[in-house]
Amino acid sequence: MIRKGILNIEINRILSSLGHGQLLLVCDAGFPIPINADYVDLSLTKGIPSLNTVLKAINDVFITEKLIFAEEVLKNNLPLYNDLKNIFPEVEFETIPHERILSVYSNAVKSIIRTGDYNPWGNIILQSGTDPYAWFENKELTMTDFYKKRIEKIEKAGKRDMFYKG
Repeated sequence: MIRKGILNIEINRILSSLGHGQLLLVCDAGFPIPINADYVDLSLTKGIPSLNTVLKAINDVFITEKLIFAEEVLKNNLPLYNDLKNIFPEVEFETIPHERILSVYSNAVKSIIRTGDYNPWGNIILQSGTDPYAWFENKELTMTDFYKKRIEKIEKAGKRDMFYKG
């Protein structure tokens, strides 16, 4: 049995299948999931499970390099924006029109996880990342500015313990 972390077999399958740069959508209960999408529907009742609960569980075991979410969140759902900043302080944020999430990204993501949340614009795309400490463990390699900035952000957020120790 798994000692800790995510117990759901399908979520573990999805997370372990994502390569660097691939996209995962964690969405609210109302998101229109495309017909042929690879998805797990966790929705049970209104709010169960919540978007935050699922995002926190994923963040405990998965390396997210970037979050993409609706620009409408910044104006119309500050509680969600603040939650995202608290859960993912070391991650880059990108905002796009919500319509683009519905029309473009819903078909571009590798997998979707639906929650039971009723959270306006609560459709969050996670871009899979790599562990810069593990990939650049060999001191003969030259780390690019992208990964240097990523490490700075990880350490500033106090998240170093979530990454490779060597």
